[in-house]
Amino acid sequence: MSLKDAIEGQEYIIKEINSDDEELNSFLFSLGCYSGEAITVVSRKKSGCVVSIKDGRYSIDNQLAEAISIK
Repeated sequence: MSLKDAIEGQEYIIKEINSDDEELNSFLFSLGCYSGEAITVVSRKKSGCVVSIKDGRYSIDNQLAEAISIK
């Protein structure tokens, strides 16, 4: 299941990041978005969603949400 399909307010564990872009992977890692880390969708917008990772909140677009696999 991808982050795009996640239910608001429920905590998930990141399974993997499905991206071939090393720069994007490095950026996500710097935010704390990597395999095994907890992530929660705080709210949804038309163009994406707001997620909570560790102590921060970030706005990500639907394309990136689709690339984040969760369990």
